Amino acid sequence: MKTIGILGGTFNPIHYGHLRMAQELADDLHIDAIHFIPAANPPHKNSVTISAEHRAAMVDLAISNNPHFTLDVRELNRTGTSYTIDTLLSLRAELGSDASLTLFMGSDAFTQFNSWHRWQEILQHCHIALVQRPHTNKNQTSKLLPKILEEFLHTHYTENGEDLHNSAAGYITMRQVTALDISSTAIREAFKQQASTRYLMPDSVIDYIKTHQLYK
Repeated sequence: MKTIGILGGTFNPIHYGHLRMAQELADDLHIDAIHFIPAANPPHKNSVTISAEHRAAMVDLAISNNPHFTLDVRELNRTGTSYTIDTLLSLRAELGSDASLTLFMGSDAFTQFNSWHRWQEILQHCHIALVQRPHTNKNQTSKLLPKILEEFLHTHYTENGEDLHNSAAGYITMRQVTALDISSTAIREAFKQQASTRYLMPDSVIDYIKTHQLYK
């Protein structure tokens, strides 16, 4: 069964935290390819001042030397709000029902998962790999969840990565990755303050930001 990872986000801008997480999850879960999907109009973010085209171009530069990473611009080509369920339905139409899709998500984002558009349908079309915060475990994450999500996690949880290969959708797993304390917010502020962002993101992305005078 073909296995595809999905990493969505604003990528405003993309940095090594995104890239390292994607690589470690690909290795851990034996995923064939990862689609980086920039959100054009994210529902849970305030207005993003940098255009989707710029953010996609930075992702393209950042992943260009990794044959397992792919820039997927389907949300940029869609009008309206960038809902995850619509992206999954589009991927399913393209890849068929046999591919295993795994959506990567931070455990902190999962605490609000029940506010997502048509959230109860999402697991019908993919698995979810939750990325734990440093020094946390499944039990600690569960304590932060509303009751409805605690039950949802318990019902669908697996620690066996092979489950994600043996079915196309329906499981939630939790994985720890190397803790890189890098944030897009801090990077944007560093550019405003003309501070160095070297070693926080690929040099090609830094050059692009400077060339196009972003985050000034």
